[in-house]
Amino acid sequence: MGTRWRVVSDTVMGGVSQGRLVLDTVHGRPCLHLTGDVRLENNGGFVQASLDLGADAAMDAAGYLGVEMEVCGNGETYNLHLRTADLVQVQQSYRACFQAPLRWQTQRLAFADFAPHRTDTPLNLRRLKRIGLVAIGRAFSADLCVARVALYG
Repeated sequence: MGTRWRVVSDTVMGGVSQGRLVLDTVHGRPCLHLTGDVRLENNGGFVQASLDLGADAAMDAAGYLGVEMEVCGNGETYNLHLRTADLVQVQQSYRACFQAPLRWQTQRLAFADFAPHRTDTPLNLRRLKRIGLVAIGRAFSADLCVARVALYG
């Protein structure tokens, strides 16, 4: 699914949070490893690993129930953000929370549990464009490892 992961932080809007994204091996599993410091100065507060799901076209996920991930981390709560081709403002998304346990665990996030953020547009699963693994909303040290992201159902 998707093309290439990249790290984005609130510095794009004047914040001072810093993030790093590397391929790593944690507890014996190859993974994408997001680390950083989320800071709230200058109206900031996020570090994100994002993945565009297609170069030109949206992904049709209408036949699935949600997103399944294999994750571990520092025990903190993180967000999974979805964006569709229907959203035009960068701050708009559909969001669900998940915990990053100290040991590898499979997490399932049902599409029905994603809440719209700064949009009234319903989540259109036929037009998915991007997913984001996000450390957001409070000052803390991010440490999130993801070995697999897939659709389920």
